[in-house]
Amino acid sequence: MGVFAAYASTAGRALVDRELYLPRSWTDDRDRCRAAKIPDQREFATKNTLAGAIVRRVLASPLPIAWVTADAAYGQDNRFRRMLETSGVGYVLAVPKSQYSLAGPRIDDVFEQAPDQAWERRSCGAGAKGQREYDWAAVQLRPVAEYDYQDGVLTRRRWALARRSLSRPGEIAYYLGYAPLDVDVDELVRVAGARWAIEECFQAAKNECGLDEYEVRRYVGWYRHITLAMLAHAFLAAMTARAAEKGDPPVWMLRSSSSLWRKCGDSWQLTHPDNTAPAHTR
Repeated sequence: MGVFAAYASTAGRALVDRELYLPRSWTDDRDRCRAAKIPDQREFATKNTLAGAIVRRVLASPLPIAWVTADAAYGQDNRFRRMLETSGVGYVLAVPKSQYSLAGPRIDDVFEQAPDQAWERRSCGAGAKGQREYDWAAVQLRPVAEYDYQDGVLTRRRWALARRSLSRPGEIAYYLGYAPLDVDVDELVRVAGARWAIEECFQAAKNECGLDEYEVRRYVGWYRHITLAMLAHAFLAAMTARAAEKGDPPVWMLRSSSSLWRKCGDSWQLTHPDNTAPAHTR
């Protein structure tokens, strides 16, 4: 099982980092680890610990980063949130309904008390079938002096958000947000919707680059395969962005569920939507 990070911008999205999760049944068996060429210094680490290490590496990279998003497995981790806050980066993290909001009531209890007018229909981004619209409610939480002030001046604001399905109102998802003072609810909703970028990256990297098509027996083999697939995925994302800048037909559709690669004899064809001459590779 791998832990991954994706980078998303207006130009596109791509997977940018990865770590292999090893359960204790592996790390506690050093003979088994050595047989699989796992380094002796590699000890047990939870997926949240691996995610924290990945995020720190990405934040230290040249990539311009304003936000971090993640699902509830990471959002409910207080240490993960504190790491982001001390790094000075904004976040919108999914949390379970049982999450407590800064020593206050559970987050689902907070929104059960919300008046009807607090729920507003908003789009969190375009999807395959149009705008992804939900009813959203957002409330500001009290600041934390240790993290939210600089020289006695409030610089960051904390939020709790809820996203309610239009067709199934009983389905509500919850988020905690941390953002600069000038960020409004629409921006928080947009960031919450950006988390789907990693699912789109997984789909594209599996369909187009064979991310999941490996049969490896050793630690190094997993990293080599995954890294090569990620590199190919990033290359295609960059080429698609470049084609869009030039106004050319896209050479690869990041959101496509069907591959543009077609078998042709002993080689492959990369088909194009406009039926122009395909590229070939062996």
